[in-house]
Amino acid sequence: QLRLVESGGGLVPPGGSLRLSCTAQGSSLESYAIGWFRQAPGKEREGVACTTGVSPTAKYDDSVSGRFTIFRDDAKNTVYLQMNSLKPEDTGLYYCAARIGRHWVCGLRTGAYDDWGQGTQVTVSS
Repeated sequence: QLRLVESGGGLVPPGGSLRLSCTAQGSSLESYAIGWFRQAPGKEREGVACTTGVSPTAKYDDSVSGRFTIFRDDAKNTVYLQMNSLKPEDTGLYYCAARIGRHWVCGLRTGAYDDWGQGTQVTVSS
């Protein structure tokens, strides 16, 4: 059974950078599309970025496009989210999620994903 573990969150000042990791246990990520989501206090969970399985392509929410990059290292069974030029509004609990299907074109809807990690906190504040 697939288990996802996020890491890399922390406290960073505005303009700073963080790299989040989503490592899979129990199954190879090669067969999955992976999405990154975030949830701020009092707000709904929203999609940030996703990547497909085969011939990786990526999709980003407009709020992070040009600042965030999602990429995968299948040899390490890990998907990363590189976050640059962070803003206070990027603060939230960040989750990764998986959906099986190497050819599925990934999307940013929470309901499209089957397996979720426990999240890692990102706080952008001076």
